[in-house]
Amino acid sequence: MAFMEYMRAGGAIMWIILGISVLSAALVIERLIFFAAASANLVKLKDSFGAAMSEGGTDAARSACAGYSSLRRLFSDALSNWHIDDEEMSTLLERRVDMELYRWEKNMSLLETAAKISPLLGLLGTVLGMVEMFRTLNMGGAINTAAVTGGIWKALFTTVAGLTVAIPVLVAHGFLSGWINAQEETLRRGADFLMRERATRKAA
Repeated sequence: MAFMEYMRAGGAIMWIILGISVLSAALVIERLIFFAAASANLVKLKDSFGAAMSEGGTDAARSACAGYSSLRRLFSDALSNWHIDDEEMSTLLERRVDMELYRWEKNMSLLETAAKISPLLGLLGTVLGMVEMFRTLNMGGAINTAAVTGGIWKALFTTVAGLTVAIPVLVAHGFLSGWINAQEETLRRGADFLMRERATRKAA
């Protein structure tokens, strides 16, 4: 059966599910691109930071840490306020970590909603299809077995479509959520490193 025939058989709900699938795919692609750009290697950044601080101080370190990634933004923000006391720095770093995590979590709630609503829409489409089929049979008088089985077959299209969308979106959401959790841990380790580095350089 051709694509358009499937869509017609499933009714209006199929088009809604299709729209959700397109939106979900766009969100996943956008998040993957952002995550790739906003990621950085903490070990390499710490090495660059330490070398730059030893050679040229905060100005050199700021240049070495400049960039788009969340870790680099964290380090750059800390270096721009390197003169403040430890308590203020700790608060600043915590706030910056929260701000970066907010950027990472953007649109994740929409993906979660899409994964939850797709199978429900599919079930709704199936129920509506069954209701329409039995209403038609009731009005027609005699029951045709072929009409009944054919009607059920078509009504189930929306359930299949809803699950087909929900399962990969749910998998993608889980994968992206795991990446966010890993990034949170990396940012907090970066913040701890900066606080220790301040203490070490003050004591030196």
